[in-house]
Amino acid sequence: MTRARQDRLLSLLVRDGDWSTAATLADALGVTPRSIRSYVTAVNARVAPGIAVESGPHGYRAGPDAGTAVRAGTESGTPRDRLHRLVRALLDTPDGIDVFETADALHVSSATLDADLARVRGLLGGTDLTLERSASTARLRGTEAAQRRLLSRLAHDEMDAGSFDLQALRRTLGEESVGQNAFGPFKTELVSRLGERGWFVNELGMADVVMHIAIAADRVAQGRALEGTGAASGDSHAEVERILAELAERHLGVRLGAGDQQHLATLVLTRIVAPGAPGSGSDLDTAREGARDRVEPEVERAVRSVVQQAAAEFLVDIAHEDFILRLALHVQNLRLRAREQAWSRNPLTRSLKATYPMIFDVAVFIANGLHEQLGIPLMDDEIAYIAMHVGGRLERSRRADQLLTATIVCPGYYELHELLRSSVDRSLGQAIEVVGVETRVDPDWAAIDSDLVLTTIDPPMPGDRFVRIQPFLTDADVERVQAAAGRLRRGRRLARLRTELERYFSPDAFVRGFADVHEDAGNAASVIRRLGATLVAQGVIDEDYIERTIQREELSSTAFTDALAVPHAIGMTATRTAIAIGIADPSIPWGDGRVQVVALVAFSETDREAFQTVFEQFVEVFSERDSVQRIVRRAVDFGGFLDELVAVIDG
Repeated sequence: MTRARQDRLLSLLVRDGDWSTAATLADALGVTPRSIRSYVTAVNARVAPGIAVESGPHGYRAGPDAGTAVRAGTESGTPRDRLHRLVRALLDTPDGIDVFETADALHVSSATLDADLARVRGLLGGTDLTLERSASTARLRGTEAAQRRLLSRLAHDEMDAGSFDLQALRRTLGEESVGQNAFGPFKTELVSRLGERGWFVNELGMADVVMHIAIAADRVAQGRALEGTGAASGDSHAEVERILAELAERHLGVRLGAGDQQHLATLVLTRIVAPGAPGSGSDLDTAREGARDRVEPEVERAVRSVVQQAAAEFLVDIAHEDFILRLALHVQNLRLRAREQAWSRNPLTRSLKATYPMIFDVAVFIANGLHEQLGIPLMDDEIAYIAMHVGGRLERSRRADQLLTATIVCPGYYELHELLRSSVDRSLGQAIEVVGVETRVDPDWAAIDSDLVLTTIDPPMPGDRFVRIQPFLTDADVERVQAAAGRLRRGRRLARLRTELERYFSPDAFVRGFADVHEDAGNAASVIRRLGATLVAQGVIDEDYIERTIQREELSSTAFTDALAVPHAIGMTATRTAIAIGIADPSIPWGDGRVQVVALVAFSETDREAFQTVFEQFVEVFSERDSVQRIVRRAVDFGGFLDELVAVIDG
């Protein structure tokens, strides 16, 4: 456990790239600050005399040798690394491994290897593989397809960030696997060949395709090819099969059989947008009909129904024909991936969840509806792809009235003010809308009521909305205006949030400390029940709402930041919108991570708009580590919590 926490500490510092205090890191790992100091010492020892973790007045951050320490941690025999080596040995030896010889090779006792074999059995769930033990021999039983799925699971486990990592793939397949230096050129030419035929490649999904191609090439080289299904395929499928076979032989030196060609072509075709799809630049009506021709009617009906429900439930503008058809194509590909059990990892999952929690929750609602209607499995990475569709639709439908207004103050000299306005429109037109130009040396400053005032002369009074610029707009001017606009938008959002939160909080719905929560992520349900009971007592929700909140949590963790979880039910059935707050110090397990603040939110049908205001902006407040620590440390009671929260919002 200690070594795993050292690795987790290092990954947190590498991911964040900034200073973190010992207290913050301790909360994230569920240990004491003293333990953090010992972990840092141990991690630095891996690369001595290098520096993997820097120490300073502001805490700790990843040092210049952090990457070396990560590799050293993987190569030095961690339990996970040993487990993966054991699985590879089982996969590479059809007749089985000798337990005692393998224990010697891994430099562990036979008892430790027996424990590792028990962990291997835990990995086999859902793979159609079984682990058999006969005397000193252990072997895997199952189809080649099932064994490849296990290999892909190991590779994904190595790739903690979710993105394609050739080094991690090499660790999974072994240093001697085929084509280790050829996958870059292979992928480049594959994308190019598909592009020549009018297919637009989803780069995030293609990374997974390359991983499956690497696994297939290595297994074929070992004489472990897939058998062909004999199923008929269309022209597109046959063409992709030919491309893959040609590139595999030329770049990887492997001749793919019919079974591998069919399998890999299916994976490729479930990760591309075919010609004529909405957004490809063709005539819109023709594109819609072309997309509809490729979508199964059952899929289109299900997507249309769920999207319309989500649009009504969350008051979001997504029920557009283009969006429905584009999402239906994605869902149809997802069904095909589900049949192949070839899931797509999404390296943006964590950032999407933390930055756009409301969008992610809409995606969870849609995914749950599709699961009920089409039986599609629910996985965070796949939900994140749906969230990207939702976010793209909302971005396209953003209204112009969300722009900030601005007045330019520029005393007239020839056409100087006209040139300045033209420059502002060109450089800042997507952020602000110029509603007036003052050319007097002594304008009536008090009468200017726009959001921002961009002035070439000094205003008589200071203020956040006044931005001094040059008559000829410079890059520095543009940056200052953008910064001022950002501060103004954030200030307004947080001001609205403060007003909303004061309505929804209650001293009777505040809990500090969860001593009964043990080191088990499943205890999130007990926290939800404890917080929910405070709202039940006020008549805000009933017991059914609590159970539905737990069910929602099981669909996808509501830990939207490293410190905050916002559990809530699907369906706005509370009598009024209210928030029960729980403060955990030290942090408690939640999903795959740990949190310090739990905000159980009960939404009512009459307060739908509050969902977007509260949900996204409340998460924004708790996305800053310093703010979280300040609130957690000082919020000894409800009054202290509200005071600190308001101070953070105002600050």
